[in-house]
Amino acid sequence: MTVPAPECAALTEGLRAVKARTGLSLSGLAERTPYSRSSWERYLNGKKPVPRQAVEALCAMAGEPSARLLALWELADAEWSGRARSSRPTVPSAPAASPASAGADTGAFGRARREFRLVVGAGLAVVAAATTGMLILVLSVLNPGTAHPARVALPALDPAPGCQGTTCQGKDPDRMFCGLPGRADSLGPEHRTATGAHMEIRYSTVCAAAWGRIWHARVGDAIELSAPGARSRRTVIKNATDTGVYRFTSMIGAPARSTLRLCFVPVSGEGRRECVSPDGRER
Repeated sequence: MTVPAPECAALTEGLRAVKARTGLSLSGLAERTPYSRSSWERYLNGKKPVPRQAVEALCAMAGEPSARLLALWELADAEWSGRARSSRPTVPSAPAASPASAGADTGAFGRARREFRLVVGAGLAVVAAATTGMLILVLSVLNPGTAHPARVALPALDPAPGCQGTTCQGKDPDRMFCGLPGRADSLGPEHRTATGAHMEIRYSTVCAAAWGRIWHARVGDAIELSAPGARSRRTVIKNATDTGVYRFTSMIGAPARSTLRLCFVPVSGEGRRECVSPDGRER
């Protein structure tokens, strides 16, 4: 069995820690990202190189800064690609002893050999210590037990809903555990916009609340969910990370499902506004 490089092991550990802070199962990650459940299982167990975009998506879902985990990804990616191995200096081997001097490592030649071994050994020790120290530092930062001493216990993978009906107004479907697999369904078919973005209305029977979802959008695009008698809910694609994951509006609680309306608002000056209802008809 091949032992993973320390850089790859450190990234895997970091991914697991951030995944735990999302409170999501593998199915939950697949539901909210373009990556399948089996892909996430391989990423989180170090069986397969993880794409940079997946690292960014995981951090976004956990509400965590991505800089530290991306720094680990850079080190691991260098190992996966072979760049790290090709860039390491080759340590010259010590001169082989001649048969006549094999048993007597003395004199000027013997001292030179011993000094050479000491220098090489010390150099390798320094490199190993520096690498280990860096990984320990990064992992200590990623470890929720040290980096987040005030963090409360992580939610279980199948927690009770955080709201229901009108108490869900304006709340995040993920944070309220309304969007977990088996708790939410699409109201009507997904709609592909003229610009290539996809959107749909999501509804949770458990929470009795609805929200809009968009993916494959561009920076500046937005969606807006509305229903009579309720404040409309809107989300905007703010950066490149948002374009690679599902983005949600906050929720409308206890809506009359047939009256829901989801509108796509393209980035200014590019395309037209498109609206759909649960029956799939454009309005």
